[in-house]
Amino acid sequence: MSIWGKLFGGVAGFAVGGPVGGIVGTMLGHAADKGSLFNTPPGGWSEGWKNRLAPDPAGASAFIAAKMAATFGQREQLYSLCLIILSAKLAKIDAPVNRTEINSFKQLLNIPTAQTKPVGQLFDAARQRTDDYENYATLLAQSYANDPLPLEDLLRILYRLALSDAGPTKALHSSELRFLQRLHGIFGLSDGAWDRIREGSARPSANPHKAYQVLGLSVSATDEEIRMKWKALLMEYHPDRLSAKGASEADIAKASQKVADINAAWDQIKRDRKI
Repeated sequence: MSIWGKLFGGVAGFAVGGPVGGIVGTMLGHAADKGSLFNTPPGGWSEGWKNRLAPDPAGASAFIAAKMAATFGQREQLYSLCLIILSAKLAKIDAPVNRTEINSFKQLLNIPTAQTKPVGQLFDAARQRTDDYENYATLLAQSYANDPLPLEDLLRILYRLALSDAGPTKALHSSELRFLQRLHGIFGLSDGAWDRIREGSARPSANPHKAYQVLGLSVSATDEEIRMKWKALLMEYHPDRLSAKGASEADIAKASQKVADINAAWDQIKRDRKI
């Protein structure tokens, strides 16, 4: 296992409180188990890739590693990389990184003393520039297009990091707020997700995309399309309608459960979209 694999094995058990720690800790653990986070991919790195993907030598290898992790479907490795890289860029976006932000970063990830140096090296390399953060966010959005909860968790961690030096007013610097809102947009998260992150409330326990699947719609459906499909499904599966058609008791019971599922999906989408 490479030093980077050992690194992420060391931070696999970190916790940030609430529903976030478990899922992120699991991802970091998987990255360590595979031991391939920073391993050279098949064929090796070419100078052409480095020059094309990142103009700064310090950030080139990190972006290539993230790009290759995304390309080969190594989502846990990608997530782990981007968690540290985006944290560094957020800390730098408003001003030089200060001790409060560094301490908060260490606390949020609960980095063991033995792993402080390698994590710090990646963090320091990533904070050299902040204009490229959208590249990493886009890779994450593509890799987690059908599983948005980990992205909400990651954004929640970054929001807490931004708050660490916000002072008693808890007012984020305008550049930090733009950074976080831009990530929210790239990730394709709902308005409800942003409110949960900002308010510190728990996120859903189930993948919100499943609610759309229950209604037979894609997440890109408009509010009106969702409303119309919800009403149409209620009419189709309404127990009274089926009873009038002479349906069996078993079929009516199944229809009643279907109606409950349809209403639950509608309620979840309605809350997330603020319909």
